[in-house]
Amino acid sequence: MEGIDHLADERNKAEFDVEEMKIVWAGSRHAFEVSDRIARLVASDPVFEKSNRARLSRKELFKSTLRKCAHAFKRIIELRLNEEEAGKLRHFIDQPAYVDLHWGMFVPAIKGQGTEEQQKKWLSLASKMQIIGCYAQTELGHGSNVQGLETTATFDPKTDEFVIHTPTQTASKWWPGGLGKVSTHAVVYARLITNGKDYGIHGFIVQLRSLEDHSPLPNITVGDIGTKMGNGAYNSMDNGFLMFDHVRIPRDQMLMRLSKVTREGKYVPSDVPKQLVYGTMVYVRQAIVADASIALSRAVCIATRYSAVRRQFGAHNGGIETQVIDYKTQQNRLFPLLASAYAFRFVGEWLKWLYTDVTERLAASDFATLPEAHACTAGLKSLTTTATADAIEECRKLCGGHGYLWCSGLPELFAVYVPACTYEGDNVVLQLQVARFLMKTVAQLGSGKVPVGTTAYMGRAAHLLQCSSGVQKAEDWLNPDAVLEAFEARALRMAVTCAKNLSKFENQEQGFQELLADLVEAAIAHCQLIVVSKFIAKLEQDIGGKGVKKQLNNLCYIYALYLLHKHLGDFLSTNSITPKQASLANDQLRSLYSQVRPNAVALVDAFNYTDHYLNSVLGRYDGNVYPKLFEEAWKDPLNDSVVPDGYHEYLRPVLKQQLRTARL
Repeated sequence: MEGIDHLADERNKAEFDVEEMKIVWAGSRHAFEVSDRIARLVASDPVFEKSNRARLSRKELFKSTLRKCAHAFKRIIELRLNEEEAGKLRHFIDQPAYVDLHWGMFVPAIKGQGTEEQQKKWLSLASKMQIIGCYAQTELGHGSNVQGLETTATFDPKTDEFVIHTPTQTASKWWPGGLGKVSTHAVVYARLITNGKDYGIHGFIVQLRSLEDHSPLPNITVGDIGTKMGNGAYNSMDNGFLMFDHVRIPRDQMLMRLSKVTREGKYVPSDVPKQLVYGTMVYVRQAIVADASIALSRAVCIATRYSAVRRQFGAHNGGIETQVIDYKTQQNRLFPLLASAYAFRFVGEWLKWLYTDVTERLAASDFATLPEAHACTAGLKSLTTTATADAIEECRKLCGGHGYLWCSGLPELFAVYVPACTYEGDNVVLQLQVARFLMKTVAQLGSGKVPVGTTAYMGRAAHLLQCSSGVQKAEDWLNPDAVLEAFEARALRMAVTCAKNLSKFENQEQGFQELLADLVEAAIAHCQLIVVSKFIAKLEQDIGGKGVKKQLNNLCYIYALYLLHKHLGDFLSTNSITPKQASLANDQLRSLYSQVRPNAVALVDAFNYTDHYLNSVLGRYDGNVYPKLFEEAWKDPLNDSVVPDGYHEYLRPVLKQQLRTARL
């Protein structure tokens, strides 16, 4: 069985060039080559072995994480990897670790909010990892409501210091990754108080541990918050708690790019606009959207390959059973998730461009597109992470009972991924931010102010409020204009309805609270329109050959029509389409599934994931599933002995009826 490609027949069915699609998925030939080279480098290094994670105790798991991070840093130096390559290496190690927060939050926070002098001092130390940092914002009592944080930073003019203090138990920092056991420093967010006045939340660089023996500094209480969901999973990360008892830091450790406190204690806003803070937020959220496409594509790769390997029912006269992937119910559940993985990949690419554009504009003091970019990244972070978490669980179910095994790769992937629905903004709260932006945009429609970017469609409100879809046959749903108009009409009509209902309330804020559920739905409709429109825009680019383009075209319309079917109530209640047109959309969807079927395995091969990275017996490239399931079973510690520990003490007495019973 070894060395046989059990999926060879599936790969021979492909109607497109898989190598071309790999480049499209990666974004460019250069990106593909870097990713491919680094993935194979990690897979071939025994230090990065990860198949035993579920069998490690929490302490063993954490120590293995420290070992991998140290080895990774050593390899980065030895191989002289650049920033892009080093980031890929950390990514393919595929184990949540303190370095994620050091490079992903601590360093960007100093870059975005530190003065040039502060950047020179702290980034020099951080880049060499002579200090290790984390991002201490969330508290036990407050997460999404950053303005409600309780930690205080009170300026003492006598000593030219800030006094960092945790006034209540709920003010304890809680959840920061890397904080529990590793970080020597943190960017701590606290209420700045000087001359008796509270100036709101600001960032401060605070040393937490000795650089000599790693012990916590005086008056600092710090530790790990405990075991989290899943075996392995996020338990390799030392999410921590932190309390300060009047800890003093020099005044110049306040991040002072956006505002500062003078030696005399005067609060001085900087000339640098505060909106620059949003640039960092846009960066972090666009990265989360990119991660969503990766996590979703991993789950879909596993489920697709296994669906092609697994056979069940349908045999006649002792013949071969039917591949699970040939059942229409399986296709109906799986192929929209495959399409979603590609859709999220392309909207992630577009968000990367948007971040670059916004950054350049901010540097030139142009803030015109910032509110729209902020709303857009908030909404897409919410949309993609919610959909991905749900999709990973759906992929587990698509793999039947074996999907529940840790070695399927899906339980751990879910446990690692699902926190994304709450970190960097709770997903419902983020959609409400989008809704506020939409209500503001709708309110300005009559003022002559033209909506831009992702809300440009609202500028055609007069048409979209009265138009009716021209779809008359199933194939009409492959017309990009027809699809976009249906999604635009639905999004606009839902937003306008919310705005009208809001106007009935004397108190706008009370109205907003009453209509929260409707507002979230309107925000989701807007965000889904963005993803559909960016997928369609991708098809207009010069990408791949004819075969590649055809497959992407199929996936684009599967994604759009799947959403239309899933949210049919919205489309019908807003009269964006008719029941007959909805039926035609379903007909077209079934046709598209049939076209994707022979290409499904090749489409997930295009993700170019090594078996090491997937870490799934069910998703193996060669499809050799069943012998490998046995191999994994024999590795379990319970199989170390034939007779289990505890047999003589507890099991034999039951079997032999030798239990001693107490007399009452």
